[in-house]
Amino acid sequence: MTLIEIAALFTEQKTWLVASAGLSKDALHIYVGLALFVAVRLVWRWRGGWLAAWLAVLAMASGGEWLDMALEARQSTIQPDAAHWHDIWNTMFWPTVLLLIGRWLHPGGKPAPTASDRGPILGENAERRFEQA
Repeated sequence: MTLIEIAALFTEQKTWLVASAGLSKDALHIYVGLALFVAVRLVWRWRGGWLAAWLAVLAMASGGEWLDMALEARQSTIQPDAAHWHDIWNTMFWPTVLLLIGRWLHPGGKPAPTASDRGPILGENAERRFEQA
């Protein structure tokens, strides 16, 4: 499959999704960006997951706009650059907000209890070593 055929298929699928879901193209960009962000974040739960999810959305948004521009160039229907940046902005806005506040959304682990939290050692355990208690 050539790049033009891939771009045409991508545009056809996007048009079908807009028509069948009853969404505007802007809303489609927002929903797809959020869905991809959440999906990657659910799969990648360890350190760096917020950034990995954001980068996945950025790659998807940039790739989609690149395919749109390739098809526009082939069909001589080139849109202004501002229209493409608008689509990327719509796709990236909420994932960027989630990336920035993600630190506070992710529950931290409980701190390890200290000796003062456990209380005094009484009775027969007072003479045992820490490993034996």
